[in-house]
Amino acid sequence: MDDLLLTLPIIQAETAAPAVPAKPRKPDWLRVKLPVGPEYAKVRRLVDEHKLHTICESGNCPNMGECWGAGTATFMILGNVCTRSCSFCAVATGRPNEYDTDEPRRVAEAIQLMGVKHAVITSVNRDELKDRGASIWLETVVRIKELSPATTIETLIPDVKANWAALDTMIAGGQEVVSHNVETVGSLYRLVRPQAKYDRSLEQIRRTKEAGKRTKSGIMLGLGETKEEMYQAMDDLAANGLDILTLGQYLQPTKRHIEVAEFIHPDLFAHYREEGLRRGLKYVEAGPLVRSSYHAERHVNVPI
Repeated sequence: MDDLLLTLPIIQAETAAPAVPAKPRKPDWLRVKLPVGPEYAKVRRLVDEHKLHTICESGNCPNMGECWGAGTATFMILGNVCTRSCSFCAVATGRPNEYDTDEPRRVAEAIQLMGVKHAVITSVNRDELKDRGASIWLETVVRIKELSPATTIETLIPDVKANWAALDTMIAGGQEVVSHNVETVGSLYRLVRPQAKYDRSLEQIRRTKEAGKRTKSGIMLGLGETKEEMYQAMDDLAANGLDILTLGQYLQPTKRHIEVAEFIHPDLFAHYREEGLRRGLKYVEAGPLVRSSYHAERHVNVPI
């Protein structure tokens, strides 16, 4: 009997594989209408005719239908290829072509034809350019003001990598709002913006405010930030002279990009809005579908 027992195979208990956490499902409050309507078609035609780039398209903005339907758009200058490779961004990355020196004229003419009351201009990062594209930035704003003097302008400027002379040129065109997005809380920069620095972005905002400009920034939520980190970020922004803050839900553009850690409930966005105002910010636009250019026309009235 003992011999029989010794010859029996030893059966080991199976170890259960660790559970893979389920990806959060996109909630109903993030559903948007498809872009349709005559005004959307008009903007679409003008953008194509003038061979322009918009961050609305490159960034897969969920509000494109609403904004274009109202006859507004955010134009992206200096091409559509970025020298950075941020893990959240849908804009193409690589080595950009030579920039188009005629682009400022085409952007200004398109804005005039569209009858835009408030224009938002942004750009890809052009780290390979000595002036970071500052000359094109300045010329674009000046030309818009020449052709459409009643049009107010917001410039959403990327990280200038501490080239403060370039920043001074970029903000000298007479635009009403100067924006620079910190995008996320400081602890997530290595993961989300590996080629940027949180403190450097704060300094860019501070220098813009010191130049007498109306300042604005934006943060994406749902990347893994904590409430305490959000409070700290709002304190940091207020301490560096920020006037306007936008808070919106991060949405994963493709499977190659960083995944959504959490879908933030609208009630928490409302809470952050109140906290931002309590901490010294003058205006906070907060909601799941808010992007940095959303309702941008309202921001020109915020006191400097």
